[in-house]
Amino acid sequence: MSRVYNFSAGPAVLPVEVLQEAADEMLDYRGTGMSVMEMSHRSKDFDDIIKTAEADIRTLMNIPDNYKVLFLQGGASQQFAAIPLNLMRNRKAGYIITGQWAKKACAEAKKYGEAVELASSADKTFTYIPDCSDLPITDDMDYVYICENNTIYGTKYHTLPNTKGKILVADQSSCFLSEPVDVTKYGLIMAGVQKNVGPAGVVIVIIREDLIRDDVLPFTPTMLKYQTQAEKDSLYNTPNCYGIYICGKVFKWLLKNGGLEARKEINEKKAKLLYDFLDQSKLFKGTVEPASRSMMNVPFVIGDKAMEEKFVAEAKKAGLVNLKGHRTVGGMRASIYNAMPIEGVQKLVEFMTEFEKENL
Repeated sequence: MSRVYNFSAGPAVLPVEVLQEAADEMLDYRGTGMSVMEMSHRSKDFDDIIKTAEADIRTLMNIPDNYKVLFLQGGASQQFAAIPLNLMRNRKAGYIITGQWAKKACAEAKKYGEAVELASSADKTFTYIPDCSDLPITDDMDYVYICENNTIYGTKYHTLPNTKGKILVADQSSCFLSEPVDVTKYGLIMAGVQKNVGPAGVVIVIIREDLIRDDVLPFTPTMLKYQTQAEKDSLYNTPNCYGIYICGKVFKWLLKNGGLEARKEINEKKAKLLYDFLDQSKLFKGTVEPASRSMMNVPFVIGDKAMEEKFVAEAKKAGLVNLKGHRTVGGMRASIYNAMPIEGVQKLVEFMTEFEKENL
C-alpha cells in the first residue's frame, strides 16, 4: 500500500527518511544487537543518542549556553501545571487567551495562584491574535504566557507580546522548529513533539538557567521540578527513550536539509498555495483573519455540514486523510507541518479545485 498524505494535527506526519532509518535499526541499533526500545537509558549507547539530540537542537535553534534543554514526559498539558509550580513565585501571572490550549493552561494556573487574563480573542471564536502591544501587566506578575500557534483555530503570533520586562513563556507545540526563533526573547519555550518533531510522549522544555531554582511552590511534585530534571540531564527517571531517539533523527533531517531558514521558506510556500486557493474559492472559506494566519494549521469551511462530510470522505478515498476539523470549529483543517511535502499540499489544492467544480 502506498502512503497517504496525512494532514493530522497530531500525532502527525513524520519524514519518510526518518521512518525508514528507524525501521532499518528496529531490530539492531548500530551493531548493539537490540532495538533502542530495549536499551537501558543508563547505557553508553543511549547516552550518545540523547547527548547528540541535545547538541543538534542547540545548533538548529542557536540555543545560548545559559539555557537548558530538557526532554520530559507528560506532554504540553502537564507543563500547564509545571510552569506555574516552578515560576509563579509571587503567585501571579498573565495569560493571553487565544484558544483552547491557552484557556486550559490558564485554568490550571489558577489552582496555584492568580492567573490574570491579559487579552483574549474569544469574542470572535479565536479567529485572530489580539493586540498585545500594551497589555495590563502589573509589576507583581511572574511571567506572561502565550500559546504561540493555535492548532485548533489556525492562528499564530507574528509579533511577540510586549511583556514590559516580564518573562515570556510560550507553548510552541504546533509551530516548533517550523522557522527560526530568537530563543533569548523567551524565559521558557515548551513543545509537545507529536506535531513537528516525533512520536507522542515527549515534551521539550527550553528554559533559561536563572529560572531553574529550588524555591518553587512548596507542594511541587519532585518530578515536576525543573531543577530535578536539569540536574539529572533529563534522566532522573526512565525517559521516553524511543521518542527521544526519533526526535534526534528529525533534528538531523532538518540540519541536513538546510536548517530552520530553509524550512521556513518551504513552509511559507506550502501555506501560500493553500491560502491563495482559499482566498479565491467560491465554495471553501478560510476562518482566520489574514494577519493572524498560521503556516502550520489551516482551518476552512464550506458552511454546509453534509457537504463538508462528503468532502472529508471523498478526500480520504483520494489518499488525503485526517482533514476533519476540530469539533469546536467544525469544517475542515489541514495541518501542513514540516514533514508534509509540498506535493501533498498541491494534491489537496487540486482535489479541492475539482470538488468545487463538481459541487457548486
